[in-house]
Amino acid sequence: MTESGVLASQLSAQTDGGESRSPRSARLGGVREQEILRATYDLLAEVGYEALRLDAVAARARASKATLYRHWPGKAQLVADAVRVCKVSSHDCPDTGSLRGDLVATLELMSASMKSEDGPLFAGLVMAMLNDPEFAAEMRGLQASKRTATAPIHARAVSRGEISADSDPHLIDEIAPAQMFMQCFARGEPLDGQFIDHLVDDILIPLLTR
Repeated sequence: MTESGVLASQLSAQTDGGESRSPRSARLGGVREQEILRATYDLLAEVGYEALRLDAVAARARASKATLYRHWPGKAQLVADAVRVCKVSSHDCPDTGSLRGDLVATLELMSASMKSEDGPLFAGLVMAMLNDPEFAAEMRGLQASKRTATAPIHARAVSRGEISADSDPHLIDEIAPAQMFMQCFARGEPLDGQFIDHLVDDILIPLLTR
């Protein structure tokens, strides 16, 4: 797997809609924090990570740069928190009654997310992680603090007897987002039903049931 594919997998597995607050911003009022992080995320979508400046965030959020620096040491930390809070989870792991059905339904939601307006932002964050070690460390820290996004699929498949309890629950998150990222952004090929069927039937299920 390429390095960009690995980072794509790490990024995709991260945020679940911001269910927890960052210790860095714990003392900042909840509404004010949300306003600053939303302004950061919106600017990130407009200009990308490299061009994002804290003074522009401060102006957009009608806050002072001093306020930002009191709660976030720098751009890497602020953007990581904005992604944690503002990036909507791309998949909710629907329960279709079968492992294959769950995988297909989840990958269809992931595909829709990658093809949406957030797609270029997603690709830009992966490149930012490649080019900015500090930002990459922040994003990997978010990943380490959260359960795998597709853990319910594995758990349900085990309970139904479709796969062994000692199969690797992390395989889906390790493989699917990276392969979809490469298909969509690196190869420029469609994330269509044919590709999803291939990913599920030829890669994921054989690995999970081996």
